[in-house]
Amino acid sequence: MKETPKDAPPAGLLKLTPAVQRVIFILMALLCLLPFFSAPVALLLGIVVANLVGNPFQAQAAKGTKYLLQASIVGLGFGINAINALQAGMQGFWFTLVSIAATLALGYVLGKLLKVDGKTSQLVSSGTAICGGSAIAAIAPIIQAEQKQISVALGIVFILNAVALFLFPVIGHLLDLSQAQFGLWSAIAIHDTSSVVGAASTYGVEALQVATTVKLLRALWIIPLALATALAFRNQAGKITIPYFIGWFVVAMLLNTYIAPVKVASPYIVLLAKAGLTLTLFLIGASLSYAMLRAVGPRSMLQGLILWVVVSVLSLIAVIGLG
Repeated sequence: MKETPKDAPPAGLLKLTPAVQRVIFILMALLCLLPFFSAPVALLLGIVVANLVGNPFQAQAAKGTKYLLQASIVGLGFGINAINALQAGMQGFWFTLVSIAATLALGYVLGKLLKVDGKTSQLVSSGTAICGGSAIAAIAPIIQAEQKQISVALGIVFILNAVALFLFPVIGHLLDLSQAQFGLWSAIAIHDTSSVVGAASTYGVEALQVATTVKLLRALWIIPLALATALAFRNQAGKITIPYFIGWFVVAMLLNTYIAPVKVASPYIVLLAKAGLTLTLFLIGASLSYAMLRAVGPRSMLQGLILWVVVSVLSLIAVIGLG
């Protein structure tokens, strides 16, 4: 039976048959599982595939992306040492608290001024304040965000991550930042952990150590942010949606720290989790068609860009001032 236009998968610019669409899409998804594929590249590949080939699995991807994101975040918890995270928290608690609170407040104001819808604004602000995709993954189910809102927020975060990965080391050398200064700045101003580690590793060993420990602290703030968001975004029945997978994230971190056999397996679990997150970003990118991006408009991107620039500049001034 011939497929009706109503049931046909979204077509790309190349106008391929549904069978060819599916083959190309699956091959590109498998390509994203290769270890040299980074998250921003996977996101970009997904966008290219969506617009040139089309997404033949739009409905399935919309349902599965949330669960794949959550599973990947739990897996990344096996790469966090609870003792190091606690030490980082004791050393920079107030600096982290002020920077997170200021970022969320500024993001809220920008969202209102630019008339960005509340859920997208919250996702962009949360991703900028804490740890990019991980924070967005934690907050999205709590506020019952739609796939389009999640896609836009993640797209903004990871596009800016890709820029920061190359731009920050250049700025750091131009300003002659010390290793400790650059590590602290990158951990505060770059959204995602992978980009923080990538930028700091090019700057030096000490910068990498500082950036990693500070970013561990910020990752732990997903938990209070998730609980606060659950209280703020109550549904009409007055119930709070509990992000149970955040609890599993904490369990994974504790198991990695205190259970020796788990610690041996943790690097492999984290590797799988990163592959899952990369695949997730491909699927999210594959939902970002030109028509959808045009419908969303530039306001969300402008909010994310302004928020990122302001946070980067202010945190850089603060870091230099601290010496």
